[in-house]
Amino acid sequence: MIGTPLAGNNNWRKVLQNFSLPVSVKHDSLLAECYNILVNGGYIDVELGTKLFESPNLSGISALADLIKKSRFGNYVYFNDNLHVNTTNICVLACRFCAFRKGPRHNDAYALSVDEYLHRIKPYSEIIDEVHSVGGLHPDWTVEFYEELYRAAKKTFPHIHIKSLTAVEVKHISSRSGLTVEETLSRLKLAGLDSLPGGGAEILVDSVRNRICRGKESSEEYLAIHEIAHGLGIKTNCTMLFGTVETVRERAIHLHKLRIQQDVSNGFQCFVPYPFLPDKSRLPEAQLASLNEIIRVIAISRIMLDNIPHIKAYRMNIGSNVASIALNSGADDIDGTVNHEEIMHEAGSSARLDSDSEELAKIIENVNSTPIKRNTTYSNFTRYKRKPNDDRRRLPVAQSTS
Repeated sequence: MIGTPLAGNNNWRKVLQNFSLPVSVKHDSLLAECYNILVNGGYIDVELGTKLFESPNLSGISALADLIKKSRFGNYVYFNDNLHVNTTNICVLACRFCAFRKGPRHNDAYALSVDEYLHRIKPYSEIIDEVHSVGGLHPDWTVEFYEELYRAAKKTFPHIHIKSLTAVEVKHISSRSGLTVEETLSRLKLAGLDSLPGGGAEILVDSVRNRICRGKESSEEYLAIHEIAHGLGIKTNCTMLFGTVETVRERAIHLHKLRIQQDVSNGFQCFVPYPFLPDKSRLPEAQLASLNEIIRVIAISRIMLDNIPHIKAYRMNIGSNVASIALNSGADDIDGTVNHEEIMHEAGSSARLDSDSEELAKIIENVNSTPIKRNTTYSNFTRYKRKPNDDRRRLPVAQSTS
């Protein structure tokens, strides 16, 4: 949309009001009600959210989500240059859905030293601006280890933003160190921690958590840890793992809880929904999400989370093809270049890890959008210009067998 600032439009409700509604929205009483609530400054509650999950009108839901996205960001789609480095796969918990976790005596168990961590970053250090680091709950590591890790990373790569630690990791480090969560995060921020990635929310309904990840932080603790981070000036993302054993109402409850928390602490910058991947995991009763459900969750997330700016189409989980559809169904972010990733790929993801900025920009342009390179905190933006090349498809040349 012409005139949209690179950072997005804060007056998006007024812009939304000026859009012409497609028939799939205008003639659907539920979607018309949701539209009217949003343009008049309200939000979509659990009851309406549940109805959206139950509605057969997926095309209308996607269309409304796309209008909301366009009212906020025009045709812009965001990405960054990042690298995933997982610190350890050793974990004192054994969540039923997790294919990444290993016991300390497992042949594939590892725990990176500080030097090994820096060694993993170094080959990419000139082309990335973010390192994303999460891992298992190591039985021995305390806050001192992470302070050493972040200080070394900042000293060696001062330009790289450190996005690290899920809420349960923060809880575990605090407990192992005999500190409060606030004390732990304050020390880690001083050492170089810049933001939290938001993983581990799963479904913020404790009856679901008790079935799929017993022993992790409770729903209340997840939100409280993020609120403490926000109070310290540490921005975070938030997530949802869907397609395990939750009901559609519980998905709506999850989104509502995140929305209410954002009203309180205003530090969530991006919501990242991703479906459960069944390969190699231990949750045979999982319902699994179809492609239509993935798009529905992303679209409803955009409709319900009116106070969280960005919705991510997480390529590492859903792949580039589904992410492309999501970009026309409410998502405005397509993650980053990644270069290395373990957690989703251990669970069965086949998403490519060698995508560069040119390829991400091409994905974005192929859905008639404009690629915008961002930093981690969505405070610095550059319109990305692809290098001139010939994108025309060519038939493969047959090779002689003589």
